[in-house]
Amino acid sequence: MERAHLDELIELENRYWWHVAKRNIATDLLRKYVPSPARIVEGGIGAAGNLLNWKQCGYDVSGLDIMDDSVTHAKSIGIDEIYKHDLQQPWPVAQDSFGGVVLLDVLEHVADPVKVLKEAAKTLQGTGKIIFTVPAYPFLFSDWDERLGHYRRYTPAMMREQVAAAGLKIEKLRYWNSFTFPAAIFIRTMRRFFPSRKGTEFPRVGNLTNKALIAAAKIETKVSNKLSVPFGLSLVGVISK
Repeated sequence: MERAHLDELIELENRYWWHVAKRNIATDLLRKYVPSPARIVEGGIGAAGNLLNWKQCGYDVSGLDIMDDSVTHAKSIGIDEIYKHDLQQPWPVAQDSFGGVVLLDVLEHVADPVKVLKEAAKTLQGTGKIIFTVPAYPFLFSDWDERLGHYRRYTPAMMREQVAAAGLKIEKLRYWNSFTFPAAIFIRTMRRFFPSRKGTEFPRVGNLTNKALIAAAKIETKVSNKLSVPFGLSLVGVISK
């Protein structure tokens, strides 16, 4: 991650719809599968807003990130157990010690996601879970993904294959962010023909639009608890040993 992107995360993480909605989804899954006061570790902490939120929810939190600035910022906001670390290497935490591992939009950033899943699983207690999100649909891969450092976008089959290769199993897997899917199709298609020279900035939206998108994500989550959402820009799921 570039320093400019981290600065943007620090600015937006607690209010921008994408980050808020994703954190809400992960928090709902944690409450269901890894209720507090469990010990959890996040791989790829970004601006550490997730960890701070989960700490306030009663979780005992730790984090790993390869970026020095992310580690420094996390410690400055009160997250003490933070390590600079490459997630593809053995994790610097005790094995069988965590109730949950959280990997939000992380696996697409690494060359060997199966290795990351294996290392994450080693830290889990017997009934522990891995909560994850990844970007969906390889055909949407664009210059935006390249600038963000993505190796790939996922299909459900790809995700299941990698989880199985790590000796783990999928407990839950669904799409999310169906409500911006049509707009994304248009924008990503245009970028194939007219690549953007912009950086990795998130598209700004007005306050009302931001609130509407957060509300749409909550509605989608409620619907997905009863019906299968057939498409979406991301996959979200739960993995167990």
